Amino acid sequence: MTETRLDAVKLDGAGPVYDQIRRAIRDLVVSGEWPPGTSVPPEHALMEQLRASRMTVHRALVQLAREGLIIRRRRSGTIVASPPASHAMLDILSIPEEVEQLGQSYAYDVLSRSDGRPAPEVAERFGLKRSDKVAHLVVLHRADGKPHVLEERVIHAAAVSGLAEEDFAQTPPGDWLLRHSLWSQAEHAISAVGAGEEEAGLLDVAVGEPCLLVERRTWNQLKPVTAVRLLYPGFRHRFVGRFGPYGQV
Repeated sequence: MTETRLDAVKLDGAGPVYDQIRRAIRDLVVSGEWPPGTSVPPEHALMEQLRASRMTVHRALVQLAREGLIIRRRRSGTIVASPPASHAMLDILSIPEEVEQLGQSYAYDVLSRSDGRPAPEVAERFGLKRSDKVAHLVVLHRADGKPHVLEERVIHAAAVSGLAEEDFAQTPPGDWLLRHSLWSQAEHAISAVGAGEEEAGLLDVAVGEPCLLVERRTWNQLKPVTAVRLLYPGFRHRFVGRFGPYGQV
């Protein structure tokens, strides 16, 4: 469990004290400075550090728990909550879970990774500024040993703490992000494209073979977190959703 620095909780002087405390902790969680699993300082420590009453601190923490940002436990203390793994529209589903739901065994390889400012073609493909600092990864996911989906992803370095130290040897990038980042907005697009020569070789399909391209971007409070292109061999996949009058069911 990650420990926190108490002096990181800083009040801005605007509005009721309980709401200042709520916003201060919320900003630490949303920014990624306090990642999921981080131990939140106990009430008595916050009271002493912020010179606030027990009722004021308690009210702030209760509100944060209602917002789903922290989990309060009687014996083990309060920790930063993990973000939800799926949402309406198109689920942000982990690819390992996707493969397991098919009853197949999952494996993956990180084919390449580069950190720093994006190459011109990468910046154009993902709509990045050349000044952006990102990790650019290409990952091949397999199901029962066969290519399942080709992933190309950029992760904004400023949005996720611990990115530089993570080598993704044990956890694929998408699953790692679900555990270590928060997002407030997502955009999805699905289109049909023909496999290029390099893509066809990696996916073990013919050049020009129809593929499903899923493009997704996520933001946290208008700040970009990640953008990904998932290329599925079209003849092996289809996306199914069931909808009622009030959305997806």
